[in-house]
Amino acid sequence: MLFDKLIAKKVAAFENEILQKHYAEVENMYKKMRGWRHDYRHHIQVMKVHAANGEYAEIAKYLDLLDDDLTNVETVIKTGNRMADAILNSKLSLAAEKHITVKAEAKIPVSLSVSELDLCVIIGNLLDNAIDACMELPESERLIRIYMEMKGNYLYLALTNTAGGKKKQHFRTTKGEGHGFGIARIDAIVKKYGGYVTRASEDGAFSTEVLLPQ
Repeated sequence: MLFDKLIAKKVAAFENEILQKHYAEVENMYKKMRGWRHDYRHHIQVMKVHAANGEYAEIAKYLDLLDDDLTNVETVIKTGNRMADAILNSKLSLAAEKHITVKAEAKIPVSLSVSELDLCVIIGNLLDNAIDACMELPESERLIRIYMEMKGNYLYLALTNTAGGKKKQHFRTTKGEGHGFGIARIDAIVKKYGGYVTRASEDGAFSTEVLLPQ
């Protein structure tokens, strides 16, 4: 009983840490967006001055700068689910800041049977691990691919990232032992919902697939 309580306490502390981290990242992303909106009137005034002086080339340059700035704060992906959007966009924004190429495609229902906390733990840990692995590589080799959709009555999530080394391993299910507490938590959540998780390491890449019944 004491051991179970200690484990439960550790899990609760870990989940709280994950949530606080993700919320901080989401808030940072929205803070950038609010900052850009706050400066919108200033940008308009600058362009009006250029227009009044006939400086159309300067307006074009200014618009290019604004376009680049907006690209850094706009939403990366819209899944249809608000919590998934918040988690994915905060992490993908972080990846972009670390010069990691991200290719994402996701379309899932507004309402899921998976709790927001559990979804946060799964997606957050997967992307954190992928970002850490990519950071061991030169910028030109950093790549994360993430794909989410409904397959029948299952939420399907696939993530692949480039990684250093040429180690290979076979697909592993939730019956195997996890590497690190984050992976162990993913496995525990998948098991709780009666889902499936498989992992594989090929030359220069690592992939994870998750199926969660809905």
